Amino acid sequence: MTFSISNTPTLKGKTALVTGGNSGLGLATSKVLGSKGAHVLLAARDWRKGEAAVKEVLALYPSATVELLELDLASQANIKTAAAEVSKKFDKLDFLINNAGLMAMPEMKTEDGFESQFGVNHLGHWSLTSLLMDQLLAADSARVVTVTSTAHHLIWNVDFDDPHMREKYSAWNAYSQSKLANYYFALGLHKEFKKHGKKAMSLLAHPGLSHTNLQVHTVEMGAAGFAGGMFKNLAAKTGMPADKGALPQLRAALDPKAKSGEFFVPRFVTTGAPVKRPFLRMRNNSNIEKLWALSEKETGLSINMS
Repeated sequence: MTFSISNTPTLKGKTALVTGGNSGLGLATSKVLGSKGAHVLLAARDWRKGEAAVKEVLALYPSATVELLELDLASQANIKTAAAEVSKKFDKLDFLINNAGLMAMPEMKTEDGFESQFGVNHLGHWSLTSLLMDQLLAADSARVVTVTSTAHHLIWNVDFDDPHMREKYSAWNAYSQSKLANYYFALGLHKEFKKHGKKAMSLLAHPGLSHTNLQVHTVEMGAAGFAGGMFKNLAAKTGMPADKGALPQLRAALDPKAKSGEFFVPRFVTTGAPVKRPFLRMRNNSNIEKLWALSEKETGLSINMS
């Protein structure tokens, strides 16, 4: 049976946090969650852009409840501040959509000295998830949805010895590595929930080729080379609009039949309706263990379910 948002249950009484909620897939996701009755925490680094996004959601769905959360995933201090604000206001969190990300950036460091893409795409979401774990576990079968990319296939493995690529930097390898880390994180979180007997669920999604401002920003930053321009033009001509590209992560969040540990993607890899796909990589367990150890070391935070 084809997945349809209209056939999913109401989200009234539920709370959802969407990272990167001010544009692209995050904004499309926030609109749907708001339309279904969830209280949406639209997380954005830029307050002005975040305010505009909240107004856009409310213009479409005047009865929606949406509030702006200032969140900079490139700052561990800011992540802790944002998580503390959420924890103070809400006893439970039903959905955490780990959506925000950077793609093929020039070599840059986060506030904490992490390579920007690994720091934002993975370590930022690791810390946010860790700090909100009590709220997630307090909900009735919360869902953590992490957004990866087909680019996770373009690299053999995470460089656990040099994850910040200080010896040899490549914009595209850094992006692919961060997206592979997202893949291992979602699967590892599922295993942790299962091991500890929790009802919470961890699911993974990728949007295929979607036409959003991600490609535009990548090209503007100037490190993506010929491939950056190619993907920008391809996305503009054949990519799915954001509301379609967001469907895999929305299915992961909303499908009543979805289960923890499942992976949703466009049917035809880059385009099409959201469908379930198997995890194809080998040695997942050992790489998950390495990622857990690395993430704990870099952030000083653990995924604690006791």
